[in-house]
Amino acid sequence: MRIAADVMGGDGGCAVIVDGLLQALEYHDHIRTMYLVGDEENIRVSLGQAGHLASRIEVVHSPEVLSMEEKPVVGLRRKKKCSLAMATDLVKHGQADAVLSAGNTGGMVAAASIKLRTLPGVDRPGIATVMPTKTSNFVLLDAGANVEGKPRHLMPSAIMGDIYAREVLGKSRPRVGLLSVGTEEAKGNDLTVETFKLCSALDLNFIGNVEGHDLFREELDVVVCNGFVGNIVLKTCESLALHMMRWLKDELTATPIRRLGAALSKNAFRALKNRIDTENYGGAPLLGVNGVVTISHGSSSARAICNAVQHTVEAVDHHINEHIIDAVSKANSNMTNSKPEPTAAQA
Repeated sequence: MRIAADVMGGDGGCAVIVDGLLQALEYHDHIRTMYLVGDEENIRVSLGQAGHLASRIEVVHSPEVLSMEEKPVVGLRRKKKCSLAMATDLVKHGQADAVLSAGNTGGMVAAASIKLRTLPGVDRPGIATVMPTKTSNFVLLDAGANVEGKPRHLMPSAIMGDIYAREVLGKSRPRVGLLSVGTEEAKGNDLTVETFKLCSALDLNFIGNVEGHDLFREELDVVVCNGFVGNIVLKTCESLALHMMRWLKDELTATPIRRLGAALSKNAFRALKNRIDTENYGGAPLLGVNGVVTISHGSSSARAICNAVQHTVEAVDHHINEHIIDAVSKANSNMTNSKPEPTAAQA
């Protein structure tokens, strides 16, 4: 297996990304080559402790970086040799099986869409973020790739989320829900009402509309929405989890008696913190493009990057794209065959 990594996009600099990639190489023997794409001088300095892993690393120099502030498409046109674009090119030309970046999310989506193209039957890709519940998890799709969308864009997202939940998360028959403002079929806006109709016709375990308060009840495996809604849901949940832990810590350390109770419950709080830790996943796959693409948060630590590589490896090993192509093709065929024949008057 060969993975191309954009090492220049993270907030913590090249060294943090490289550290995480080295940890991943230590763990995954079957990664034959890890391409480190970025400023060669900085990469060489960060590789000082590579040791026996050096033989599986190939440095690809990139003279430019697409910053977080730049508009994705404009930036890619202006910086054709940026690390994000060059890493994606390695997948495009068959030199790598997957690409990973903690850089500009919009830039990664644009680069993958333009250079790799979308899969047959998929108009727009979607970011699939795994969200934790008390004892399990669910997939939120789209978590920010496309802020606007039409029903024909969300329908493939339901299929892609179902496949990812089955193949990577190991859920035998994923329960797929459409995020809306009410559980009734007619509730929501034009987008959700029409998407409901399309998803109802799919060969999925579609349970209908779900609301925000249903997300963590462990009655869902896939939640479908457009990228605007999904990104707000994702960042609201991340922020709430972070601040709840801080508030809890403040309350538990407010008095000597509370501090004693907190000390006795230390293991329980550690387990809770670990369950909601976003670094356990490290990155989210961009589903629907002709290649395996993983997008990590800009603030990712070395541990998060290592875990992102783990999920990238799983996506490659499970042949996610082949499953998506087959399922979307069957769905489109079934929908075409189910359309009523035109009457003589219509003809």
